[in-house]
Parts: sequence; C-alpha cells; structure tokens
Amino acid sequence: MTSTRSPDDRPPAHRPAATPTTHPRNRHQGRYDFGRLVQADPALAGHLVTTPRGEASVDFHDPVAVRALNRAILRADYGIAHWDLPDGALCPPIPGRADYLHGLADLLADTGDGRIPRGLSIRVLDVGVGASAIYPLLGHAEYGWRFVGADIDATSLQVAAAIIASNRLERAIALRRQPHRQHIFEGIVGADDRFDLTLCNPPFHASAADAAYAGDRKRRQLGSAATPARGRPLRAASNFGGHAHELWCPGGEAGFLRRMVHESADIPDRVLWFSSLVSRAEHLSGLRRQLRQAGALDVREVPMAQGSKQSRFVAWTYLDAEARAAWCAARP
Repeated sequence: MTSTRSPDDRPPAHRPAATPTTHPRNRHQGRYDFGRLVQADPALAGHLVTTPRGEASVDFHDPVAVRALNRAILRADYGIAHWDLPDGALCPPIPGRADYLHGLADLLADTGDGRIPRGLSIRVLDVGVGASAIYPLLGHAEYGWRFVGADIDATSLQVAAAIIASNRLERAIALRRQPHRQHIFEGIVGADDRFDLTLCNPPFHASAADAAYAGDRKRRQLGSAATPARGRPLRAASNFGGHAHELWCPGGEAGFLRRMVHESADIPDRVLWFSSLVSRAEHLSGLRRQLRQAGALDVREVPMAQGSKQSRFVAWTYLDAEARAAWCAARP
C-alpha cells in the first residue's frame, strides 16, 4: 500500500512508490519554527546555534540538545508537558515516528469505512516502547488511541512509567515487561487481548561491534568526532543514543523480523494488523517470502521519507476481508 492523505479522513489516494514524501498530516513539514518552540519551552533557547546561513538551529551532534528539541516539540505540538530521558537512552527523531503512526492510521481507515477510527477503542501494541514512550505519546495525542508498551528492559519501563504518570496518561498507556529476551509477542499478548495494530522499530544491528562501528561511522559523517585512537573501544552512542537492547540483537533487523513473523502466525486472530519499520530495503524480499510461508493474507509496504532519508514500514494481516469487516464492526 503506497498512500498519501489529505488533511481530512477520506480514503488514501495512491501515489508512486518511487517518490515518498513526508505524510501530509505530519505536523513537521519543512524547517522547525524555533521561535515557537522556545516560546513553548524556554529551556531550548540555551541549545540554539546559528547556522552559516544565519538561521536558528540546534547542534544535532549534541544528544543533550536533541533531547531539548524533542521536549520542546512534544510540549508545543502534542501537549506533553513533562518529558525527559536519562543519558544514553534512545532519543527518537519525532517527525519520522509521526509518519509511521499516520501511515498506520491510513491503514485502519482503508480497512474500515474510509475514516480514521479515533479514541480509546483502538488498541495498539508498541513492541520495544523504550524509555521515551514516543509512539504511545504521539499516537494518543493525534488520534486518542490506547496503547500497551512492551519492553525487555526494566529501567526503560521505569522511565516511561514516570513520563506517563507525570502527564496523567495512565488510562491511555499501559506498560508490560517482556520476560524473555528471545520472544516478541509470546509473554505479552494474552489469550484475551485484541489489538488493532502492533508497531515496532526493531534493532538494526546484529552485534554490539556492528552497532559500535555504525555509530562511529555516523559520527565521522556528521563531522562530530574523529576516528578513535588505536586501542580505544568504538562507542555505539550517537546523537540519538540508544542502549544495547535498542541497537542490536542476534541476527540484526532481519533476524528480529523473522522471529516477529513466526510469532505473529501463532496469534493470527488477536491482531488486526501487525507492522514493523524495515530500515534496510534488502530485507524486504526475505520478509515477503516469510509472510507468504506464514499464511499472511494481505501485506502492505508503505514508503516514508524525511528529507533525503528513505524508509518504509510493512504491515500484514491473517484475517480475510470478511473477518476484518467484522472486527471493525465489533468495536465499541
């Protein structure tokens, strides 16, 4: 499914996959309005720099500045008054995360009566919610959806719980600990659970060494640091941070997606649409093959873009058209 949306909730209008753009409903089109963001969160002013063109910006090499920018965006655009992360936690770029959610909203509209369903009757599972709880925060602010955030890391869940409580969002966002590192849905999705959507930003890398190398390469490309001296360990940290479980897992992204497909096939009637970001296009052919073998009845590939960065998410369902219609009709 390749789609854009007009600002209302009419069905998606299809466009060529070769030219993905920022989603029309994404609040973050073009450059940030730093004047407005500073007005919402004056602390951001201390992180502003002037570009060679004489324009205001932040130092995107600096993780503290990136966190301050996110905090201001969440306050100005999404009504999230209290948000912060400890050093080293993954600090996600908000525009790309918002695109994923808007694409999923289009998918639900396309599945139902053509309008985006809103409110707490829509349940979404965020696999790997992280300390930031960014998807639940954005998804509830935009569409009023109810979320369950799952993670293997107890500290990340504690930080996310504090953010949720400080913004009085306990009714909309719940958290669950995944007790087994090798599992994704098993141990999280119970027999009585029904989720309209699952979403996930899987770990990119296959090992700590791969993550460290990629982080160092990114810093060199950004010009923020020289190659470490011989004998010094490479660091996986970047301007967006990230703990080990967020950056790598055995088999990397491809291995994680294989496990996700395998476990999704065990709970075909508990989720309307499974989905995941897929950062590397070369993983798509293997994912398509695995989904065919698992018995997925409908698979959608939705391209996304933020500036020059191209990405996509893949969604799949084991329900036929009649079962999907019944699912939508049964919502409160």
